Amino acid sequence: MINGRKLVALCTSRVYEPQNHGFIVKVNERLKTEGYSTLVFTINSDIYWEEDRVATEKYVFDLIPYDYIDAVIIMDEKIKSHKIAHKIIDKASSHNIPVVIADGRYENASCINFDYEGGFEKVVRHVIEYHKVKRPHMMAGHFDNEFSNRRIEVFRKVLEENGIEFDKSMISYGDFWAVPCRKAMRELIDRGDLPEAIICANDIMAVTVCEMLTDEGYKIPEDIIVTGFDGYDEIYFTTPKITSASCDLNLIADAAVDALIESIKDGKPHDKIISPVFVANESCGCPECNEHPSILRNWFKESFARLNDDNRVLQMMTSSMEISTTPGELTACMESYKTYGALVAVDRKVFVDDISYFTDADIDDKKKEFILIYDDEHPGKYKKDTFTVPGPDEGEYTEDVLSPSIRDRILDATGNGYPLIFNSLDCMNRPFGFICYAFNDYHIANYTNSMSVTNAISTGIGGYNNIRYQSTLIKKMDEMYLHDALTGLYNRVGFQNKFNSVRKKPEYYCKKVTIMMSDLDGLKYINDNFGHAEGDNAIKTVATALATSVPEGSITTRFGGDEIFSVVFGECNPGRIMENIDKYLTEYNKASCKPYTVSTSSGFVVAILDDFFDFSREIREADEKMYMIKTDKKRQRS
Repeated sequence: MINGRKLVALCTSRVYEPQNHGFIVKVNERLKTEGYSTLVFTINSDIYWEEDRVATEKYVFDLIPYDYIDAVIIMDEKIKSHKIAHKIIDKASSHNIPVVIADGRYENASCINFDYEGGFEKVVRHVIEYHKVKRPHMMAGHFDNEFSNRRIEVFRKVLEENGIEFDKSMISYGDFWAVPCRKAMRELIDRGDLPEAIICANDIMAVTVCEMLTDEGYKIPEDIIVTGFDGYDEIYFTTPKITSASCDLNLIADAAVDALIESIKDGKPHDKIISPVFVANESCGCPECNEHPSILRNWFKESFARLNDDNRVLQMMTSSMEISTTPGELTACMESYKTYGALVAVDRKVFVDDISYFTDADIDDKKKEFILIYDDEHPGKYKKDTFTVPGPDEGEYTEDVLSPSIRDRILDATGNGYPLIFNSLDCMNRPFGFICYAFNDYHIANYTNSMSVTNAISTGIGGYNNIRYQSTLIKKMDEMYLHDALTGLYNRVGFQNKFNSVRKKPEYYCKKVTIMMSDLDGLKYINDNFGHAEGDNAIKTVATALATSVPEGSITTRFGGDEIFSVVFGECNPGRIMENIDKYLTEYNKASCKPYTVSTSSGFVVAILDDFFDFSREIREADEKMYMIKTDKKRQRS
């Protein structure tokens, strides 16, 4: 609990799928009656039990604010990752937070499961006892798999109870998936003696079996009965519609909340078993059954409505974000009907131009400093000309969705009575923030929209950082290529580029241009007696003296050695400039206490910047005048 709000974290995937969406709605409505708000942490793809597969979006589960939540619900079969489940359970246990597992089995948690064997038995008995099938066949899952073996035992038990002798030839293995099921079905068809019924261990294989039999010219159920198991939504869109037993997660939503409330009260796990609902349908010869056609029709309608237009809007938003030149410009690009209900929080360091956020190995070792960069309810706060990124010392940060810098706004969003949906933001396999969707409704279209919006904003911000970093690198490379490393002044190439671009400006045509040439006195003496480091220091000092003495807009250059010059455009007072140079050096010599004196000899030439202007000729003349002064100084010293 925080600020009087009781919070439950719900961990799942694909919130836009009808079953998952229905589960969230039902759980949230139940929790509201108990005074809780729901924070939904979700990924948009399944891990599929491939625990080491790179899936950066699972970072969203690291953002659970364990210090403030009261309970956790994990939809295990939807996330499909034991590592993630164990990690959440362990962290929750360390905070004495009860955990409820929907459709899975773990220690230290309340486990709500279906009676899969009992549900599958209903299907088998319906085929054998109601439809009087004497020659059945079973399409099992993986060979020697625990779940598959349990269903084989159910199949065998029902056959024996009905006087049908069982043998191993009555079993094929489709591995619970379409491709291996096709291979197993091909072998069965090639036997030439098809059974009266094929009882499949799940709906995916049942759909595949029906497709292959239909392609071979068989009629279902007239020639052969086919059944499935699980109650997936796809079985209502096949021809014929498939008989199954529904393990719809909505059936365990109430049980999950009941277990959660009980565990909060007494601190103990409360396991519950729910019986699947048998659904007789056309594939076994029973009348057509549409379990929830209106929900599915609405889902399909919403999923495809304005699909191309919406994708185009998101593509334009992403492109605009990538080429933005300031954080404010980037945040302004996110204002769109597509970002309805979105709050976008990112690590402040994403906006540091000289950090390659997505390739810098050190970033992983630093705690993220979340800042809100967009809020659909208050878009005016993030306009192009007003939004600025706070500095590193302008807030307190924790790496969760209730970080102090954003906590008040997130808690405020829970007040609408609907669940908050959290997606992680990531680019190049590196997470950098999250989006919180605070919808004011349960429309499945908005849940579906969240995946594409998350991807678009992830790409836009990732591209922005990469382009800004590349621009910074290019500027640094330009500095190295066009500037003298010792003094920071233009080098020959840099001068040539800058001078050629300036002389083309019409305001300088046929106007005066003054070339000031300055040369360090006694460089060899300094190098020989005090070392080259002191010689370099003397050169830098003369360069600074000249650069600070000429008017703004002048081009100051080191061509090499100790020869430094400035090109001054327009009217100027060369004598005053040389006086300023000498004054700067006099003050420097007094303050530096160096065992040598830094002085310079300077010369200048004034010309007209017209079509006949020859820079090489003018620089030679300035150089000659400078050397005349330098020679005169030597003569005087002698």
